[in-house]
Amino acid sequence: MSNQQVQLNIRFKVKPGKKEEFHRELYSLIEEMSSEKAFISAIVSDDLDQPDDLIIYETWQGTRDRWLAEEFIKPYRKDYERTLGDFIVDRSVSWLQPKGEWGSHITNA
Repeated sequence: MSNQQVQLNIRFKVKPGKKEEFHRELYSLIEEMSSEKAFISAIVSDDLDQPDDLIIYETWQGTRDRWLAEEFIKPYRKDYERTLGDFIVDRSVSWLQPKGEWGSHITNA
């Protein structure tokens, strides 16, 4: 396996009153994806200034193209994608590549 890593920074704008239910759905997805060979870590955070926003920061071994070809097509992820409209108003995704890291050794960058 290559040492290359890709990170996804995903911001969700959650529908009013749906945040706790969405947390449960998202945590269920993370439990499934955390057993994948290329999975490194995931951090879920609430935005203190925008209470209806939730952010997940995922780190994966490989490239964006590889993630899209191998991870996005998983049946459990497709099921999750179908339910998103019940919980969120909007989602934005940033694709990142680690270049430096301080305080942990997740990326070894």
